[in-house]
Amino acid sequence: MNDHQLLRYSRHILLPEIDIEGQEKLCQSRVLIIGAGGLGSPALMYLAASGVGNLIICDGDQVDLTNLQRQIIHDNHSIGLAKTLSAKKALAKINPEINITAIQEKADATKLLHLTAEADVVLDASDNFATRSLINQACVAHKKPLISGAVVRFEGQVSVFDLSQTDSPCYHCLYPMEGEQEDMPCAIMGVFSPIAGIIGCVQAAETIKTLLNIGDSLNGRLLLLDGLTMNWREAKVNKDPECPVCQM
Repeated sequence: MNDHQLLRYSRHILLPEIDIEGQEKLCQSRVLIIGAGGLGSPALMYLAASGVGNLIICDGDQVDLTNLQRQIIHDNHSIGLAKTLSAKKALAKINPEINITAIQEKADATKLLHLTAEADVVLDASDNFATRSLINQACVAHKKPLISGAVVRFEGQVSVFDLSQTDSPCYHCLYPMEGEQEDMPCAIMGVFSPIAGIIGCVQAAETIKTLLNIGDSLNGRLLLLDGLTMNWREAKVNKDPECPVCQM
């Protein structure tokens, strides 16, 4: 790092768990983020500000007026633009020293396998069960840590599936594809905007912790937030010995 970077990241460097070595590792890391919406917005902003050197953003949608209530990386001038390009412009203002790759397309299974192979950590900020399942399969295939989050109404949840560890459960262990999973889109159910910010920030924190291998991650634990009472609950997530995804 040069003197400018040492000053920019000085508050991280002061933390003994991070120090110069950890910050340099962040600067060299690659994180794949699927979704530049309610969860992706705060996660991307904090990852960029923290100096994660390579961010790959994949999202096929365009910015709509209804997004602006919670998708804080976008603004009025972004309406009609691809979310990835809007996010790239915003992140370049936050930290022009990082590399940002914008992929304006919906991530299918083939694309996810390719992108996941190049990432150190994958952050799932998608908004539907089908995409989450495909992301999980790609992470299992390449043994990459998956940082998962979801929000709807006043409720949020976040977990880590560190598939680089053989004893880690995967997303399918928690939510089987053959189960009765029903997507509840924000357009129908609504979402309390700060909940997206809270969960997205937790995802950013877990991503950085995973990259640096510090603290206790949420691997094997599911955090559930009730925004109306601001109560957090924690549930243990066990590896399914018969899981057709991670036991293959």
